[in-house]
Amino acid sequence: MKNDISEVVLSEADIQAIAKRLGEQITEDYEGKTPILVGLLKGSIMFMSDLIKYIDTHLEIDFMDVSSYVGTKSSGEVKILKDLSTSVEGRHILIVEDIIETGATLNSIVDLIEYRNAASLEIVTLLDKPVNRKLHVDVKYAGTEIPDGFVVGYGLDFDEKYRNLPYIGLLKPELYQ
Repeated sequence: MKNDISEVVLSEADIQAIAKRLGEQITEDYEGKTPILVGLLKGSIMFMSDLIKYIDTHLEIDFMDVSSYVGTKSSGEVKILKDLSTSVEGRHILIVEDIIETGATLNSIVDLIEYRNAASLEIVTLLDKPVNRKLHVDVKYAGTEIPDGFVVGYGLDFDEKYRNLPYIGLLKPELYQ
């Protein structure tokens, strides 16, 4: 797998430093509120598991499985494959995302959670790739901005492969074009 990566974008140490920084911010902002962290499957699972280790306040976790990608491109159509198992009404919700690109998936999820009357709603993402943004997304907790390129590893995949890399790297274009 390592031979398929042209460049490491974030090392394991970089990722842990981001998770720690964001976890400390969330701890301060959500003290006494017991937020529900909603992980968007499958890509966010590694980031979410590290992030919650650095959040020092009571919290709950839940997951949604949403899809809008076909290969390496967003289809623009968001499908909910698994919905939340917890009611969000009157609760403080923090959506945990691995990467924000077009904004289509998050906009759909934000609309849905707002419709369900959450007390508050914020977004935390490990990676922000604004170069591909089509819809505005308010992100309160952003790990780091990355340049254009198809990234894999640490939960991010190409056709379900590469999720288990402990770092995030640029996939060689000849492997997905």
